[in-house]
Amino acid sequence: MSENEKYAGLKLENQLCFPLYACSKEIIRKYKPYLDEIDLTYTQYIAMMVMWERKEVNVKTLGESLYLDSGTLTPVLKKLESKGYITRKRSEQDERNLVVTITEKGEALKDKATCVPGKIGSCVNLNADEAKILYDLLYKIINSMK
Repeated sequence: MSENEKYAGLKLENQLCFPLYACSKEIIRKYKPYLDEIDLTYTQYIAMMVMWERKEVNVKTLGESLYLDSGTLTPVLKKLESKGYITRKRSEQDERNLVVTITEKGEALKDKATCVPGKIGSCVNLNADEAKILYDLLYKIINSMK
């Protein structure tokens, strides 16, 4: 085995993870001006997306949905609560569970956020078929990591 072959796996250009990382970082950067308009970070935005859909969810389930650990999710939820978009309270059935509930103000934010996906979609140069293929491949990778 030549030295080039031996170290080929360490070349950045040979890494699948790097273009995924760089692409994710760049897309999130594109979100920033649109999310600034509604006073959310990207992580707050994806948390609100779950809340708009589910209305009430326990923190563990929310973390699993977003692939976030509690150390990352807790400050996000505290900030959303301080903005008045959600409330957090202990479950009456099991005090170990913290339940997050969307507020009226949080629900109203949904109308302001409806333009964000279209604005981001216009930044990504993929047609509908390519986007679907990429989506399926990314979830195939995510699911294989579980």
